[in-house]
Amino acid sequence: MKCLFCVFAIVFWCLAMVESLKVLVTGGAGFIGSHLVRALVSEGYVVRVLDNLSIGSLENIGDVYSSIEFIEGDVRDYGVVEEAVRGVDAVIHLAAVIDVVESFEKPDLYFEVNVRGTYNIAKASKSIDVFIFASSCAVYGDPVKIPIDEDHPLKPKSPYAASKISGEVYIHVFSQINSYRPVVFRLFNVYGAKQSKAYAGVIIEFIKRISRGEPPIIFGDGSQTRDFVYVDDVVKAMINALRNEKAYGIYNIGSGKATTINELVMAILKIMNREDLKPIHMPPRPGDIKHSVADISKARKELGYNPTTTIEKGVKDIINKLYR
Repeated sequence: MKCLFCVFAIVFWCLAMVESLKVLVTGGAGFIGSHLVRALVSEGYVVRVLDNLSIGSLENIGDVYSSIEFIEGDVRDYGVVEEAVRGVDAVIHLAAVIDVVESFEKPDLYFEVNVRGTYNIAKASKSIDVFIFASSCAVYGDPVKIPIDEDHPLKPKSPYAASKISGEVYIHVFSQINSYRPVVFRLFNVYGAKQSKAYAGVIIEFIKRISRGEPPIIFGDGSQTRDFVYVDDVVKAMINALRNEKAYGIYNIGSGKATTINELVMAILKIMNREDLKPIHMPPRPGDIKHSVADISKARKELGYNPTTTIEKGVKDIINKLYR
């Protein structure tokens, strides 16, 4: 009986610890951020969001807004950043500008937001336990081997990719200065509801065009491969890393499966019963990578990461949420 009481006491203590943990999510009103914020709130975390609403919107987190602390501000403003990190136990840094093509047109913006903004957050996080950063598979550039593991050479092809590498370096440096646990997620092609066009939103764009009776547009011949991972699987990985004190360093977060753009389009057309629409092919865009698929064995082993959402299931879920 005494042992049983001890077990209950330990469980209660663990739950109390989770509930007392305060997490700052930068970019928490955006695509991945809003899904993450909702999951954190449902699991009892105290959540603070920092977002300037340039890409995200309050509508994305409207159902949990009364349960969080929201700060409207920019990661480029160090004073605002200092206020945002004050009193939190963990930071999950998602705030960024994220359009590869735009990064060629506005490299200064990508430096200021993604590099200086990440520098500000990493520097100001002086009393936290863990810092989780959303990096990108774009840092690898054109792969020299498939699947891509975390030791793959870094060969960025865009200012966006370069800005993410810079962010990773600053987080590593300040983890030593400020003594927090750094976790870097190199995200592959994340998709899901609430996704903006800027956020690698090819699936959303295909669905919207097809729903209007317009043929999907494919940049290139469509043979290029991508690793599409559903946002709910990404959120689970972030929460696992938050909880797991052994999570440390760099992890690829994808599905571990390659899908050609042609295969993707055909699947969406079939699901939407519009196989009569024939895709239009346009020239490849600057910075596009021919092939990309993640080796996720490290995340599986160290984080218990197990993506479960297939492309078919994920696409159907998006369609149901967009058009129900």
